[in-house]
Amino acid sequence: MNSWDQFTIERYRPLQSNLTDSPPLIIDTEANPQDILEAALQRIRASSDLLKTLHCVCFKHGDVEDIPHITHALFLLTQDGCDLLQVAQQRMMNWKAPA
Repeated sequence: MNSWDQFTIERYRPLQSNLTDSPPLIIDTEANPQDILEAALQRIRASSDLLKTLHCVCFKHGDVEDIPHITHALFLLTQDGCDLLQVAQQRMMNWKAPA
């Protein structure tokens, strides 16, 4: 999917966490809204569970390099979850975001 025509732009929304010129990860905005919502909840729950674990963990044996690894995982999970929630909300309310 190298060229994005109007149909592609309206139907497939790239995740904001993509860092490339041709986004490999996209949301099919015409997918079942319940499926989109479930995918969002899965990512946000994983992010929440990781935060809960971090809240309870002792970092005596941790490495300073662990912090950016953990925050990067939290960012990806949370950002993708928010992108999915936005699409689910728009589908359920039959609303389209301005381009």
